[in-house]
Amino acid sequence: MHEHNEIALGFDFGLKRIGVAVGQTLTCSATPLDTLYAKNGVPEWNQIQKLIKEWQPTLLIVGIPLNMDDSEQAITHAAKQFAKELNTRFNLPISEVDERLSTKEARQQIFDAGGYKALKETPIDSIAAVIILEQWLRAHEHK
Repeated sequence: MHEHNEIALGFDFGLKRIGVAVGQTLTCSATPLDTLYAKNGVPEWNQIQKLIKEWQPTLLIVGIPLNMDDSEQAITHAAKQFAKELNTRFNLPISEVDERLSTKEARQQIFDAGGYKALKETPIDSIAAVIILEQWLRAHEHK
């Protein structure tokens, strides 16, 4: 287990929307924060800066979309570029996580909790960011 509690921000990258979640290493749990809008994968960086200032994370986790056969897809490069830009702008360590099926899992969780109405009203991107971040937290729980 971690000696001290670290705060992490997780990102579910998309070309139009980027889901954001915050989590901590002590409990290996995360909470949805926000969905940021992006143009061709480029967010309003000042919104991310505000989240970093507010939550003071020690690391950033970015979901990297891959195909089921481990091959990259068009959005994979954009997500990796986003991760690199996060590191350049905020000088925080970045970890990339295979985020295959995170959006599908997020949709299922939302549907299970509230049916079709919840699917229409709940921000799937930030829930997917929770799934990505908690996956990373669990994988690094004993390191």
